[in-house]
Amino acid sequence: MKFIHLADLHIGKSVNGFPMLNEQRHAFDQVIGLIQTEHPAAVVIAGDVYDRAVPGTEAVRLFDDFLTELSREEVAVMLVSGNHDSPERLSYASRLLSDQGIHLCGAFCGRLRKIALADEHGDVNFWLLPFIKPYSVRGLLGESEIESYDEALMAAIETADIDYSVRNVLVSHQFYTLHGTTPVRSDSELNPVGGIDAVNAEIIEKFDYAALGHLHGAQAAGMPHIRYAGSPVKYSFSEIRQKKSVTIVELGKKGEVAATAVPLAPIHEMREIKGSLDKLTSSDVLQLADREDYLRVILTDEAEIIDPLGKLRSVYPNIMSLGFENSRTKIDVAAAAAGAERVEKLSAYDLFCEFFLDTQGSAMSEEQAGIARGLLERGNEE
Repeated sequence: MKFIHLADLHIGKSVNGFPMLNEQRHAFDQVIGLIQTEHPAAVVIAGDVYDRAVPGTEAVRLFDDFLTELSREEVAVMLVSGNHDSPERLSYASRLLSDQGIHLCGAFCGRLRKIALADEHGDVNFWLLPFIKPYSVRGLLGESEIESYDEALMAAIETADIDYSVRNVLVSHQFYTLHGTTPVRSDSELNPVGGIDAVNAEIIEKFDYAALGHLHGAQAAGMPHIRYAGSPVKYSFSEIRQKKSVTIVELGKKGEVAATAVPLAPIHEMREIKGSLDKLTSSDVLQLADREDYLRVILTDEAEIIDPLGKLRSVYPNIMSLGFENSRTKIDVAAAAAGAERVEKLSAYDLFCEFFLDTQGSAMSEEQAGIARGLLERGNEE
């Protein structure tokens, strides 16, 4: 059985004030093209569908377009929520969509959800496990001893009577890692202090394949069959050397599994250039690559330059970050300006949603969101 593994779409995300919707749409178009040539049985999306718990209108529309295109290709779609998603919003109309082969699993409701497919070798059971926290699993299962993420994951998996003699695939959005290995992290990921959210990958090693989300660089979590798909688009300059891809997984008979990364081409690359203003704006340098790439520019001029960002953007329109590296100072003016402009456009509620996500590592629940809205409305009235 062949299926496609995606994760960390982060639809609606902006990078240094630049919306990534067009890049995301371009990546999704390539996924649809891949489905038409590879003819997989399923597409699994391992969380962080949206970048925010309350996604914008354009982000929702883009995801709707993507799901519609997937349904037209007649592949099974299996999706779990990530720590950026609102489980309740992501689960909207899930029972209706299941009849169309689109299975949305926004929240863990006390039992692992199974979607069964079959091929010439027999059954393949896909187990859908959305992002969980110890306290939520403790409350659902009534087990007071659940304190760590390891304990929460083990308890969640034990809710299912999994027959490991047949082929099983786990779809999960958590930070899995193996002792003695160092995962590749990105600045665009939420990174809790001390790694308290880390889960021992050995807990899920009995699955034939674990389709993971959370880390933005495609990589194995210590074992070849436990893999992060990575994000389809670069979301920070820490990812400029990563080759974004989609993972095609092929399951043969029990014990046979192969994962292949198929590259995704961006509309515009993300890269860094460094040098003097005269050098970087010279015709020799300009012809080396796409001027419309997303750039971090580091100027090395010693003399003071009047309006360096304006001069550079006259030839490089998509400069995301401008810094100086010389004997006098090192500053970053473009990123700061873009960040301030973005903050001014957000509502108080949206700002609080992002603050909560950054500090807590997951989106607000519906109950918490209601409390926040009520407090903000009361404050406005007063």
